This record gives sequence, structure tokens and C-alpha cells, in this order.
Amino acid sequence: MSGLLDGLPPGLESRTRPAAPGVELAASPMLATLTDRREFPEGWVFERKLDGIRVLAVRENGEVTLRSRSGRRLDATYPEIIEALAAQDRADFTLDGEIVAYRHGRTDFGLLQQRMGLTRRADVAASKVAVTYYVFDLLRLDGVDVRRLPLRHRKSLLRRALTFRAPVRLSTHRNAGGPDLLADACRRGWEGLIAKRAESTYQPRRSDDWLKLKCSQGQEFVVGGFTEPAGSRTGLGALLVGYYDDTAAGELRYAGKVGTGFDRRTLLDLRQRLDALEVDRSPFAGRLAQRTAHWVRPALVVQIDFAEWTRDGMLRHPRYQGVRDDKQPADVVREQPES
Repeated sequence: MSGLLDGLPPGLESRTRPAAPGVELAASPMLATLTDRREFPEGWVFERKLDGIRVLAVRENGEVTLRSRSGRRLDATYPEIIEALAAQDRADFTLDGEIVAYRHGRTDFGLLQQRMGLTRRADVAASKVAVTYYVFDLLRLDGVDVRRLPLRHRKSLLRRALTFRAPVRLSTHRNAGGPDLLADACRRGWEGLIAKRAESTYQPRRSDDWLKLKCSQGQEFVVGGFTEPAGSRTGLGALLVGYYDDTAAGELRYAGKVGTGFDRRTLLDLRQRLDALEVDRSPFAGRLAQRTAHWVRPALVVQIDFAEWTRDGMLRHPRYQGVRDDKQPADVVREQPES
């Protein structure tokens, strides 16, 4: 080892090893678990929960690439992030972070939607949506796999390894938190907080070493159908959404109708996408009293904000937020908070 890694405290050097290719490391990001927990002892750090898309960045062998959580390449969509990372003095790293767009000082997933689908250079250049890449973790540095180092040491290496200036920023953290910190985050209009064990390693799976503390309910759902518009409305009336259960069959469970949160352009775009997916039979488990619904192949994932789950497992006051091209339908399950 050389450079920054030479300065590791005694005993930690044995936790590092030669790294697999950066793209392989980026293929299995660590995921947080939803929780109702609000009290935390010492040994936890707290980051802002950003309202964007998860992106892992790799610089290796003279090339920079961006990958979504599902492994899709995003290089053409965010060329300014590629350029900023290519300009770094470090030539070999794998990063974990979130790309966001700001509206009136707050991250806005709806605004980011206007960039997410763009891949043509001319369309990206014409877009007025500026994006920021907030980096919060380091998986590889100078050919060394650092995932087994404690989080606090990975963050220290990350802070010293890169130069952070727009559009690449370091995601800051607090060393203490609880109900008051979450309440402050909610007052600021944030989505919530991520609590992380300071001594945790980076695990390529969902873990309770990283916990999601949300200000409101919201998650991804799979679209299984839609209704026709009524009155002056165009495109469609409502989305019929669901999630996959945890049985061996992995059935798609109906969660309700989503009829708000759309503008005219979104309604027309969704109708075009869904018409291409139309099928004859409902993809949902069980029978639904939706005789005039259009059924679709469950291939489209959307982000939905809602007030709460009803006793019969339906969404109360759901509102559409956007398409999640970075998520695979089979990965969409009902998020259950852990105490």
C-alpha cells in the first residue's frame, strides 16, 4: 500500500486486500433498513437522507463510469459528474453516493426526473436542471478494497482522497442524533436521516447497520395497471400499484390507486409507456374489482409518497412522485420498519 492507506491505525491494515474491479464492487451496494427507532447510543453517525437516486462511481484504467443501484450505466445522463471525477488527482477509486437536483434550496425528486431519462448529448446540454453528486462512502482506493474498514475510517480516507467542489460534494454527518435531530431535519423539509454504525463495514446487502429514519411515508411501487381518464383529464386516471410479497411465489400484492401528483406532460408520458406494456390479465395476486382497468406487465417502478398504510394493506392519500428507472421491479417489497 502507499499514500493515504499507509496512515491506517495499527491493526486495520490487515482488513484491506487487493480489490476486484471497481465495477464489480459497485454492483452490490449496501442498503439501509427502515426503522421506527429514534434513540441511539454513542457509536452512530447521522447523514441527511437525500431525495435523489443512488449512484456508484468508478474511476479505473483511465475511465470513469456511473452505475445505478440496479447496475444501469448513467454516463450519458450526467456528463458533468463524469468530467468532475475525471479531473480528480486520484486515478483509482470506487464511490457510493446520491445524485440530486435542488429546487428552492431543497432536493426535489420531481425536478431530477427531468434529467433522469436524458441520454442524448444535445438534450442534456439543453436541460436547465443542474445536478449534484453527494458522496458518502468509499469502497476502493488505489487498487485496494477498503470495504472492511470501519465506516469512520472510510469517511476519513474519502475526505482526504478527493477534492470536493461542484458538482461533486462530500455528504457531511453528525456524530450524535435522536428525536431532536430528526425533528429538525423534517422542519427543514428533508426526507429524513440515515443512521449508521461508525464501526460498521461496507456490506453488499441490506443491513441494520444502516437505518432509514423517515419524515413521512414513501417508497417504490410496481405499476400493474391504470384506469382511463375522466372529464378534462388526459392520459390516464390513476395508476394501480403494488409490491412483491416475501413468499416463495413472490406474488405482486395490490396496494391501491394513485391519482394525484401528475401534470399533463407526465400523464401523457406514462400513458405512452404503459400502452407498450399492456397485457390481457391482471398481474396482481387475487381478484380486483377494477372491471375497466387496463392491465400491464409489471415492469415500471414508481416512487409514491403516502400518509400511512390502512388496516387492510392499502395506501392512504398516495401521491405520485416519479419513475424509478434505477430500481428493478422484483426488488420492490413493502418496507417494514424495525424497532
